[in-house]
Amino acid sequence: MSERPTPDELAEAIEEFLAGEVLPTLDDHRARFRMLVALNALGIVRRELAKLPPADDAEQRELAARIRAGDVPAGTLARVKAEVADRLLTASPHYLDRYPGE
Repeated sequence: MSERPTPDELAEAIEEFLAGEVLPTLDDHRARFRMLVALNALGIVRRELAKLPPADDAEQRELAARIRAGDVPAGTLARVKAEVADRLLTASPHYLDRYPGE
């Protein structure tokens, strides 16, 4: 149940956009230099991400299989809500502000 897009896929998409669409339009030497620095930094981030161990989602896969089989352990709803909230805090930090107390 790996999340898509992955952090590396996101960084790659940003890198492709900046290098392929934004950089060619920059005529200002200072802005072009700063864009090249930013692209280099993004490359460093991607290489650092590549060194991280892959996420172990075996526990989530097992839970999903149990739910599909009709075996829903106690506390599953709370666990799933917490995991979704955690993902939302990463993907869209202010989204949950709309739903206080839930």
